[in-house]
Parts: sequence; structure tokens; C-alpha cells
Amino acid sequence: MPLESFMPAGFAVLGLLVNPVNSPAQPAATAATNPLLQEWTGPYGGVPPWDKVLPELFKPAFLAAIDLQRQDIEAITKITAPATFANTIEALQRAGRPLGRLDVLFGVMTSNRNAPEYQALDRELSPIFAAADDEITFNERLFARVAAVRDSMARGDLTAEQQRLTQRTYDGFVRQGAKLSAADKQQLSKINQELAGAFSDFATKILADEDTWITLDSEADLAGLPTALVSAYKAAAAEHKVPGKWAVVNTRSSVDPFLTFASRRDLREKVWTTFKSRGDNGNANDTHAVIARIVKLRADRARLLGFASHAHWRMDDTMARDPQKATELMMRVWTPAVARVKEEVADMQAIAAREGQAITIEPWDYLYYAEKVRKAKYDLDTNELKPYFELNNVIAASYAMAEKLYGLTFTEITGTVPVFHPDVRVFEVKDKATGRHVGVYYRDDFARQYKRSGAWASGYRGQRRFDGPVTPITSNNNNFVKAAAGEPVLISLDDAETLFHEFGHALHGLLMDVTYPGLAGTPRDFVEFPSQVHENWVLTRDLLDTYFRHYQTKAPMPQALVDKVNNASKFNQGYATVEYLASAIVDMRLHLLPDGVVDPDAFERKTLAEIGAPKEVAMRHRLPQFNHLFTSDSYSAGYYSYLWSDVMASDAWAAFEEAGSPWDPAVAQKFKTIILATGNSIDRAEAYRRFRGREPDVNALLQNRGFPVGGSSDKGRDD
Repeated sequence: MPLESFMPAGFAVLGLLVNPVNSPAQPAATAATNPLLQEWTGPYGGVPPWDKVLPELFKPAFLAAIDLQRQDIEAITKITAPATFANTIEALQRAGRPLGRLDVLFGVMTSNRNAPEYQALDRELSPIFAAADDEITFNERLFARVAAVRDSMARGDLTAEQQRLTQRTYDGFVRQGAKLSAADKQQLSKINQELAGAFSDFATKILADEDTWITLDSEADLAGLPTALVSAYKAAAAEHKVPGKWAVVNTRSSVDPFLTFASRRDLREKVWTTFKSRGDNGNANDTHAVIARIVKLRADRARLLGFASHAHWRMDDTMARDPQKATELMMRVWTPAVARVKEEVADMQAIAAREGQAITIEPWDYLYYAEKVRKAKYDLDTNELKPYFELNNVIAASYAMAEKLYGLTFTEITGTVPVFHPDVRVFEVKDKATGRHVGVYYRDDFARQYKRSGAWASGYRGQRRFDGPVTPITSNNNNFVKAAAGEPVLISLDDAETLFHEFGHALHGLLMDVTYPGLAGTPRDFVEFPSQVHENWVLTRDLLDTYFRHYQTKAPMPQALVDKVNNASKFNQGYATVEYLASAIVDMRLHLLPDGVVDPDAFERKTLAEIGAPKEVAMRHRLPQFNHLFTSDSYSAGYYSYLWSDVMASDAWAAFEEAGSPWDPAVAQKFKTIILATGNSIDRAEAYRRFRGREPDVNALLQNRGFPVGGSSDKGRDD
């Protein structure tokens, strides 16, 4: 993580617990010759040098970059003049920029092309990075200067933005242990390094378990599957060297469609069990011991830092602030969601009985029978939708949304700049009204070996006016299954909404307009808000008529079909909400353990029993494969944030509905300038109040999901 975007430090210098070869001559020579350390060159203010990336270049580059950042920090601490915002806080924003660029390259390679050589590098380097972070945090002379600037704010000579950056820098130092005793700092750094290694171990194990597939051997195994899906599985089999067969790859984008349409119950159970057992097979890739170690280390760290639990520490810099407030919101939604699941299961059980199936609905039956219920209740077969969602058209529709709402245009420039894989496409983003260059956008849409599962957005370069202007570079990453040669990639409505969701993250980065990069990052329980709200534009009539046309007939989606989708919009919300909330509640309870001593398997089962989780719905992410929680601290005690953000997203969408149009220019402009552009330069709760004129209303979310509404509308202030 680059220092300029972290409060207070990103990667740092090594001297405390790690002693690499760092004679004055060697790092300088490496910095001068290693292409990964150079300023990015080329158009658009420079672009990542993917054509120069080789695994063997990373370790020497990191050691040299850490030394360069050491020099930046040392220069700040050697200033004899009194600490000021300019010579301390702004200087910290500049420190370690070569390291920040390098971290971007490494992060992409360990996410999108994480071959064994990168996995080994990650295991080796992660503890070094943790020690490097700590050396900056524990630098007493540096912290003294930061504290002096913070104490001087009472004089009133800093702008509001400068005051916020100063306070957040100071708070970040304290939160990471700057005020601890020397002995406690040494213990904390040891914990942080052990955690970094454990995160890498977990990621490696899960990646190995996901690099598997279920082979379908005969036509009989394909019963119920739509033609397009059969073609995709055939292509996947060819890619995995089992030609003439069909392969269900062990990732959600491949598994969920199979569970929805396959009429072979035995194969549904096999595919479901394989998917839900990732990290839970008692073999070399089993993650239970790693999870137990991570949870214990986190609890020990929280205690050192003066917090009641890891959850209290992680949530100290969020909108919710208090684990109890997040828990109250989750349980408020959990109760009606569980009740809805019981209704959904009853409907499924009735259909199974009518079909003469003497079965009890199991988790591997849920999506299959839900599809039958959808057809019976709403005359909606989701197979009717896929022909309208050809991947390239969905992408084009997302760009049209950005143009209509925010005046952005996307022009493909693939082939003019380096990429890290032939599948990657690149676009220049401009302001339509002025022609001004806004940023560069990369997209990597297809699943492949050594690519992490799921969908995500990542930033390659953050926007800033400080020492600038500097324009952003951002990306979206998906795991769609490629179709057979010459055939279109047809995706589901859920996948289209996911694409718009991740694009919302990209838009957030592209539309950022802050002075200091240290005020660009937002709290974890806010960051999903801009992405979630953008899902709502998928089924707007303008996009349906122009982009979501049948891939063969070119006819727009009939309004009658759209009406069916809308009528069924609250269908299966019990399942969707329970599978998510089960994971979020388990996460929160796990990280509220004060001592962190846990048997992950027993804890998962015990917690689900205590909250009355329906047996028919599995956690969306079981603990053994919960990448959000155990590949970094990022979402730990924070998976609730999707629900917290969705309260704001539902209420923000209601603002467009109240204005009478999803394209209302006044609401779009307010959303752009108050929510998207401001980063964290103003308190996020205050930003929402400025946008909406009040607190977000949780009833909007309940109504969207078809749950009973009423009661207090305040989901919790940032106080």
C-alpha cells in the first residue's frame, strides 16, 4: 500500500526486525536499473509497465523501494525547523511513491496471475512488508512531528481539509500502535509479521482448492442445462485439458448456474459440496489451523492496542464505530429474512411434492427449486433473460450509464498501452462536455488458472491535485466463463448487476476530486455504497431498449418480460439475505472473542445454531474459504458493511425515484459532487446528510427486499 494513501504509513523501512542487504551502493543501483521502480511513462501521465513485469524483479525492487522510502522518512525526521503541515504532513503524502507504484504491480499479479512463483514471493515478502509498515508507525521522531502539527491546529491556520488530513494521520498512527511502549511495539510488530504470513498462507490454500473442477462425462450429466451453459462448460473442459467432456469450475460464476438448472440432483450435491468445502477437506489446503492462528493473533493485537476485541479495533474508523450498532442492524434484517426463507422453502417443497419427488429441500436444491417457483409464481424463467445480456453489450450499457449520469465517455485504447494478459481491455475516460482527459480504465473479465475468484475493483493510481494534477487509473476484474469460439458470452441478470456494481467502484475512483491522496480512501462500511447503488440502473428502460437486445433477433427486451422481472424483484430475497447475513454475523461474532481462542469449525456450527440459521441455506462464504476475512484485515469484522452500505444505497436510489427519473440531472450532480468526488475529505455521515438532507432510512432497504417496514429510520450516526 503506498504511503501517500495510508494513515499513517504504508510500506515502510526495514531496520527493526528485518535486515536485508541494504548497503548504500546496492539499493541505488537497483533503483536505477530495475524497470519496476521507474516512473511510469507513456501517455495519460504514465501507465503501468506490464510489459516489463517479471517475478524475479520484484524482490530486489521491493528492497530498494523500501530503502528509498526510508530515506524519505529520515529526511522528514531530520528537519530542525518546527513541524508544520507542509514539512511533515505533506511530506508524508509524498514519501514512498516508487514503493506505491511497485505495490500496484505486485497486487495485480498476485490477484490476476498468481502463478506459483508469485505465491512464493508473497509468502516471503509479506512479513517484510508488515515490518516495514511498523517501522514508520513506531518512529518516535516522526510521530512527535505529526503530533506537533495536530496540536497546532488550534491556531486556525490550516484549511478544513488540512485539519482533517492532520487529525486522520495522527489517529492512524495511534491506532497502529505509535503510543505503545518499546516492548509492546516489538510484540505488536511480531504479531503483524505473523499475520502477514498467515494471510498469504490462507490465500495460497484457497487458490489451490479453487483450481479444481467437476468433470461431466456424458450427455446425461447435462440434463436441464441451457445450451449456452453447456457450451461454456465444454470450453472450460478444453481449457483444463479434458477435451470432449464438460467442466464445472470450482468458482461461483460456474457453480451457481449449474445449481440453478441441472436436474441431476446427485450432481448438484456433488458440485455444491465441492464448492462449499474449499479449505475444509483435511488435506494440505485445509485452512482451519490458519484461521485459528489469525483470529488469536488479531485478538492479541487488539488487547495490546487497548481495544476490547479485534472488532472494536477494526470498527474504530468506520461509520458504525461500535460493533453493537452493526449487530443491531444485522439482526433487525435477519429476523424477517429467516421468516421469508421458511415461506420460500415451503413453496419449493410443494413443487417437489407435485412433481412426485419425495425429498426434503437441501442447500443444493435451493436455487434449482427457486427457479421452478419463480416460473410458477411469476411465469419467469431466467433463461429467458440471458439472451439479452451479451457481455459486450452489458459493458457498453455501463459506459452509457456513466455518460448519461456523469458526462464520462469511454474510448477503447487496447493495443496502445501494455497489459498483463491478452484478455485485458483498456479505455481512456474523458469528460464529454470539455474533452478533458479524466483517467484510464482497465478491465479483465474472464476466469483463468491462478486468478482469484469473484469480482473486484482495484485502483492503479489515485487522483490528487496535490503535486499534480494527477489523473486516476482504475480497473474492474470479473470471472466470467468464456464461451466456445465464435459464440457470445451470455451472462445472467445477477452477473450484469455484479458488473455494474464493480463499475460503481471504478466510477468512484474516476470521479474522485481531492487534494490529498490521504483523504481519498473511505471507511469500509461506506465504500460499497457507490457500487451498490449503481446496480439499480441495469433494468432502466433506456438501457434495455438500446443495449440489452436479444443477441440473435436484436429485439429489445419486451416490457412484459421486464414487468415479470420487476414483479419478481423481491422473490428469493430470504435466501439472498440469509446467505449473506449468516456470513456477516459469524464474522462479527468471531472477531468479538476477547481472547481469540477458537475452533473455527465448531464456532461456525455453534453460531449458526444460536441465530437459528435455516439448514436449507448455507453461508455465502463459509469460514474455511472466507477470503474477505483471512487474506488481509480489510473486511474482518467488516462484512456487515455491505448491509450498512446498502441502507444508504437503497435510500439514495429512492432519491432518484422521488425525482421522477433514474437520470434526474440534479440528483445525479449532487451524487457526483457530494458522494463520489469528495473521497473522505468530509465526514461520510455528514456527506450523506448533505446529499439527502437527512439520515439514511433503513426502511428503504427493507421495502426493496419485501420485508416488513416500520420503526426508527436511523441506522446509526457517525458519533
